[in-house]
Amino acid sequence: MQIPSSLSLSRNRTPTFFRHHQNHHPLLITATRHHQNQPNVSRKQPPSKNLLKAKKNLTSKKDFSNLSPILSPDHTPTNLSDSQAIGTVAASQANFMRVIVTAEPEKTEDSSSSSSSKVGTELLCVVRAVLKKIKRRVLVGDKVVVGSIDWVDRRGMIENVFQRSSDILDPPVANVDRLLVLFSVEQPQLESFVLTRFLIEAESTGIPITLALNKAELVDQQVLSDWDTRLRSWGYEPLFCSVDSKMGLDSLASVLRDQTTVIVGPSGVGKSSLINALRNKPNSQVEVDNWFDPIMGSKWFEDQRVGKVSTRSGRGKHTTRNVSLLPLGGGGYLADTPGFSQPSLLKVTKQSLAQYFPEIRKMLGDNEQAKCAFNDCLHVGEPGCIVKGDWERYPLYFQLLDEIRIREEFQLRTFGTKREDDVRYKVGDMGVQQAEPRLEPKKHRRQSRKRINQSIQDELNELDDDEDLLDDENDPILRALKNENP
Repeated sequence: MQIPSSLSLSRNRTPTFFRHHQNHHPLLITATRHHQNQPNVSRKQPPSKNLLKAKKNLTSKKDFSNLSPILSPDHTPTNLSDSQAIGTVAASQANFMRVIVTAEPEKTEDSSSSSSSKVGTELLCVVRAVLKKIKRRVLVGDKVVVGSIDWVDRRGMIENVFQRSSDILDPPVANVDRLLVLFSVEQPQLESFVLTRFLIEAESTGIPITLALNKAELVDQQVLSDWDTRLRSWGYEPLFCSVDSKMGLDSLASVLRDQTTVIVGPSGVGKSSLINALRNKPNSQVEVDNWFDPIMGSKWFEDQRVGKVSTRSGRGKHTTRNVSLLPLGGGGYLADTPGFSQPSLLKVTKQSLAQYFPEIRKMLGDNEQAKCAFNDCLHVGEPGCIVKGDWERYPLYFQLLDEIRIREEFQLRTFGTKREDDVRYKVGDMGVQQAEPRLEPKKHRRQSRKRINQSIQDELNELDDDEDLLDDENDPILRALKNENP
């Protein structure tokens, strides 16, 4: 077989680098000749079968990936090390979390005799950085996996979060069983619009609601009767209570027993005072397993601070500044939250607003055969709408609908409808799919001075154009010329 001349020349040709350095690098020449005599084989050695098998076993036994996937509530990790534990977030303040250990690693025969139980230990923890990057927020009430624990200093790091049964964003609490909307009849005075906003925010979570009105001793019985009739027409059964006179505390404690309850309401209505009264209430003969018992002497779980109502504005002062989960003597837990003036209603849309009014639900439920003519009816007087405007809170519904509509239009203009996921996936070695957080593009870069100067110049030009336009309108000679020459 005759070999082409081009191939023979290329085989005998020495690389340029070696030709220029033959006199100075004899080792390179030797290596080149040795390589020419070797058969054409791949430089990369195939991986060992034992190595591939070990890597497969390691991947199958690893419960937590680099991005800490959310664990199901029933999942029980079995490979926890001595520096890991399962706990519940009891309080949040600044960048730190107070975690109460609820389950510890299984003890061996050697460690069981030397160490005591860690259940009920209070740990001061930080959140793992990757959880922040993928925007997985850790809330009070979350069941978490804590790692890197220093049992002496009682510090650790939250590595993973279990899946939540429920959560609310305002205030941020997870795994909530009931919402207690607390208002006061007087000091501060009860306002129907503010109460409606809190009730709509509570209805949007899908969690059972209990409405309670505090400071009942400040008004007479007629006022309480009027508010009871009014709120029942809204579709709620209010509970009237008083911390000073102990009125209604027994019935309220029975409702909250064996549940995780979040108290929400504006500042000054007596949330902290009510929590102190319910926690200091003598327990009945029922014995409850409470994993807060070993740390009941901690300063973090003392009575909540109580503030007075401002005499100038008539509103409450911000006394509670962080969210904390507190145990009740009769079983269950209360989450004390900071007070705020008005909820944001970010989860409420203009299509879902009507579902959070019990009056509208009752009208639609009573007329099961008759329905609105349009599926997207907003119940503001459309043709064929069966919801009439003869109920008390209809003006408030119309006002909230207008507010939500303006907010949605602004969000559509500003952000649009496209939104990328917080996690992206890439294929690694041997086709293994790996997840990594998706960072915001160019977030670390500062805006250039050229662009800043250009934006300032554009604003100045717009101001000059506006001033010229105003000068032209105010000049009588120019107005006369325009009138003569239309």
